[in-house]
Amino acid sequence: MNKIKQVFENGKAFIGFLTAGDPDAESTVRYILEMERAGADLIEIGVPFSDPTAEGVVIQEASIRALRGGMTTDGVFKIVEKVRESSHVPLALMTYLNPVFHYGYEKFFARCGALGVDAIIVPDMPYEEKGEAQEAAAKYDVRIISLIAPTSKERIQMIAGEAEGFIYVVSSLGVTGVRKEINTDLDSIVSSIREATDVPCAIGFGISTPQQAKKMAASADGVIVGSAIVKIIAQYGDKAEKEIYEYVKSMKEACLQA
Repeated sequence: MNKIKQVFENGKAFIGFLTAGDPDAESTVRYILEMERAGADLIEIGVPFSDPTAEGVVIQEASIRALRGGMTTDGVFKIVEKVRESSHVPLALMTYLNPVFHYGYEKFFARCGALGVDAIIVPDMPYEEKGEAQEAAAKYDVRIISLIAPTSKERIQMIAGEAEGFIYVVSSLGVTGVRKEINTDLDSIVSSIREATDVPCAIGFGISTPQQAKKMAASADGVIVGSAIVKIIAQYGDKAEKEIYEYVKSMKEACLQA
């Protein structure tokens, strides 16, 4: 049973991201469980890819470390399998289309369905082309998450009108990464989305502090944080539990104050 709906039932949602296999598979499992314990409502697991065009340096380097350590798509599924031994936390895979295409749509989504992966986010799959994966995803009850960027103005309501699960609102132009300021008029973007759908929306890209999280959560139904968590893992390696727990807890609390 798909668990995306429950993500937004506990106040404003906090969605955390980490890269599978960075620094190793065992640590990734532990960190996912630690993020859940700290209050994360959904966890995005990044599938390492050699050419992650939407990612900034922090996540690019995490992908490189994971790939050098031997992480594969099957390895990512093994991580999910291990998490599912003790947790039902909602999970989404963040991937590029190439690994899914080469794995095979049917086989990929069948594995997602069997392991309880609730959603998939594919930054390089245009809205107009999601149909080629849609049938297999729907067959196994996996939601394909739509992204809406500041450049999507004329297409916001069209994309939102067909969105499922939740909508990933991209806060800023450019790639992922920590930003000191986010100056995009996100209220107007969210307002346009609300006119087309009641599907929840979460804002990501660049959010790193509790103050930013509180501000973004006031505009949307949740916030998404990736690079800041990946930086903690890069700094502490396989001993990052305490820092991850404290950071995620502070960000979830900030979301609830919005």
